[in-house]
Amino acid sequence: MAVVDVRNLEGKTVGQVELADAVFAAGVNPHLLHETVRWYLASQRAGTHKTKGRGEVSGSGRKLWRQKGTGRARVGSIRSSIWRKGGTVHGPQPRSYAYKLPRKMVLGALRSALSAKLADEKLTVVDGWTLNSHRTKEFRQALDRLDGETRTILLVEGEGNHNLELASRNLDGVRVVAPSALQPYDLLRHERVMLSKEMALHLGRSLGPAGAGVASAEAAPAAKEPAPAKPAAKEARPKAAKAPKAAATAAMPAARKSAAKPKTPKAPKAPKGKE
Repeated sequence: MAVVDVRNLEGKTVGQVELADAVFAAGVNPHLLHETVRWYLASQRAGTHKTKGRGEVSGSGRKLWRQKGTGRARVGSIRSSIWRKGGTVHGPQPRSYAYKLPRKMVLGALRSALSAKLADEKLTVVDGWTLNSHRTKEFRQALDRLDGETRTILLVEGEGNHNLELASRNLDGVRVVAPSALQPYDLLRHERVMLSKEMALHLGRSLGPAGAGVASAEAAPAAKEPAPAKPAAKEARPKAAKAPKAAATAAMPAARKSAAKPKTPKAPKAPKGKE
């Protein structure tokens, strides 16, 4: 692990802290940094540009002259785009330039930016930002004792430090950002990054990979349980012997036979008489 000196607001070294190699000693990926900066700047665009179309510019909708017989080109409206002060065709309209970027790319870019700052010796770990007053002058003196040559400084500190927020907001080139809102663009834009000891350890835990034991336990497939024994095949039931058709006919109830309608005999036809 990388070992960095911890300094107090007086500029004196008061100890050391070990930073996670997965976060502060990772490989720098320039392409990943470029993609995240481009994504961040695109999301910051307002996208409020607007041009007037043919139906939005001022002018009458009356046909200027008749279609034929004048010798001039046919025209339908004074608001046509080929006329002076006419509408704009395919002009910019309000829209959002933001797009989605995978979170793994953003986390990888944060690790690359923090590693680059540590490799360039542009990262300072402070014991704590405990200010007795919110006055800007005293805070500026503390920054000069830590690093008086740097003009742009990014301070990473959790929310709730009211004195730090008030003392730093009037300093040009100094910005305070919470670790949850930290962006690779902020790390690259400022020359020096100052972290409190607590925030340095917090970033090492939040940006680093999960513990090896937990990861291996989750990645290892669970042992297959023995498949339950299949139930024994059901005993075949003996099929009843089919009765012969003759016996089935004999077993027909007598009531069904008696219910059948008897056929009535036809009356004999009378002989035809001779005329």
